[in-house]
Amino acid sequence: QVERFSVHWCQHCCLAAAAPLRLTCMAKRVAVILSGCGVYDGTEVNEASAILVHLSRAGAKVQMFAPNADQMHVVNHCDGKPAEGKRNILQESARIGRGEVTDLAKLDDTQFDAVILPGGFGVGKNLSDWAVKSKGFSVQPQVEKLIKAFHRAGKPLGMCCIAPILAAKLLPGCEVTMGHDQQCDKWPYAQSTGIVKEMGGKHVNKEVEEVHVDAKNKIVTTCAFMCNAPIHKVFDGIGLMVQETLKLA
Repeated sequence: QVERFSVHWCQHCCLAAAAPLRLTCMAKRVAVILSGCGVYDGTEVNEASAILVHLSRAGAKVQMFAPNADQMHVVNHCDGKPAEGKRNILQESARIGRGEVTDLAKLDDTQFDAVILPGGFGVGKNLSDWAVKSKGFSVQPQVEKLIKAFHRAGKPLGMCCIAPILAAKLLPGCEVTMGHDQQCDKWPYAQSTGIVKEMGGKHVNKEVEEVHVDAKNKIVTTCAFMCNAPIHKVFDGIGLMVQETLKLA
C-alpha cells in the first residue's frame, strides 16, 4: 500500500512539474501574409519559403492569408515587363501555400500570437499602393486593420525586404531596417529607405544576416533581398527575424 502511494505521489509530482513546461512549449500561432506569387507583382517566393521553413523548424503553427482581390497588374518574370490579363492575389498566393491560403478578410487577430510579412513588389502593389504613390501611399484596409490590431494587442510583427514600409506608414516613430541607406551595387534599393524617414520613422542600417528589433513596438525587421546577397545569407537573416519575432510572442 505504501509503495502504491509512493508511485502515485511521484506520478502526480512529475505531471505537476511537466505542466509549466508544456505551457511554455506550446506552439506559437503565426499568421503569414502573402501578396501574390512572384517578386515583381506579388510575394518574393524565396523569402516566403524561408519564413515557412524557419517557422516549421521552430514548431510554430502557421496559417497563410492573402487578400481576395485582383493584383494591381501582371508582370512577365522573364523580362520584368507588364503583361496582359488579370490575376487574383489569393489564387496566386495559393501557389506558395500549396493551396492552403485563407482569405485575409477571415483573419481573426485574437487567434494568433504574431504576424509575419515577406517582401516582394506585391507589398507595394497589392498590400498598398506605394509603388504608384510613393510617400502619399495608403495601405490596403484589411492589412492596415491587422497591423494596427496586432500592435495594439502587443503582439509582434515580423517583416522583411520592403514590407517594413507598412509599419513606417501605420505606426509613426517606429524603427525598422531595410538594409543600408547608401545606394551601391550591394544595396541597389537603398533609396527606398528614405520613405521611412519621410514618414517619421527611424531607419537603422543593418547587414543582410542581421535584424533590427524595435522592442517598444515589437517590430522585427530584416532586409532580405533589398541586399544584392547570396540566397543563403538572405535565408539566414530571415531565420533570425523569425527567431526574434517568436521570442516576443
